[in-house]
Amino acid sequence: MKLLIVILFVSNLTYGQSAGNSGLSFLKFGFGARNIALADAGTAASNDLTALYYNPAKLTLNDHNEIIFMHNEWIQGVRSEMLGVKSFLFGVPFAFGFNVTNVSDIEIRTKPGEPESTFDANYFFGSISTAFKFSNDILAGITGKYLYEGLLSDEATGFGLDFGVHYITPIENLSASAVVKNLGSLNELRNEKTKLPSEFRIGSAYNFDLGDNKFDVISALELQKYLETDDVHFNLGAEIFYDRLIALRVGYQTGYESRGLTCGLGLRWGNLGFDYAFLPFSLGLGSANLFSLQFKF
Repeated sequence: MKLLIVILFVSNLTYGQSAGNSGLSFLKFGFGARNIALADAGTAASNDLTALYYNPAKLTLNDHNEIIFMHNEWIQGVRSEMLGVKSFLFGVPFAFGFNVTNVSDIEIRTKPGEPESTFDANYFFGSISTAFKFSNDILAGITGKYLYEGLLSDEATGFGLDFGVHYITPIENLSASAVVKNLGSLNELRNEKTKLPSEFRIGSAYNFDLGDNKFDVISALELQKYLETDDVHFNLGAEIFYDRLIALRVGYQTGYESRGLTCGLGLRWGNLGFDYAFLPFSLGLGSANLFSLQFKF
């Protein structure tokens, strides 16, 4: 019974915003501070290596080799480190992603008073993604994931799959994307298999043509639906990029009890990029800060 309480505590703490009975909530964290500042609308808005998390089909949109690192300082002592690497083999893009998430110093209690001890909860996934073109306008991609969960003396492993498509519409500067993510499960963690937070996303992004102006403006809107629950979210984000040097971003997510607004900024210097995202929470949960460092070569 004690372990069950701890598992439920960690599961809700890690994401803390959505109802439902699936586990591994760390898979709901986004990748890349830019996307998260845009209300996590990365299925529609991602335009780089971070597509390995949101929609692997978009890995074909550019021919850069890339590497990105993100530090996620989430609420209530949850921390994540994420790494992505992209390269090409025989002209085909391949991307590798890694996520290590830790919840430290979780107290164990069986009676009122001082905790008997503490422990850490540890989560990990490693992924490989690739993509190909059906035509110049229709792209498709797939991601395979290895997953790990460790709580106290119990461990579980499993596998997940993502499938994505991306469509460059006949309307100039308008694109559409759709993805099904986290199909799979873990083996038993003591008594029961863990379902993944499977979800479906569909969205669109538009790049406003401002002529010779030094400003680039992008907007993105997507629908996010978790398959095992009633959760439905709309993610809306906008970015203003000045002279390919500095970007300001803002977004809003619907359907969450304790958050909605997102914001952030980005800096570019040649092939090096730095991004920051800030997510304020209500209900006394604090705020989340995320940092990304990216290099293209």
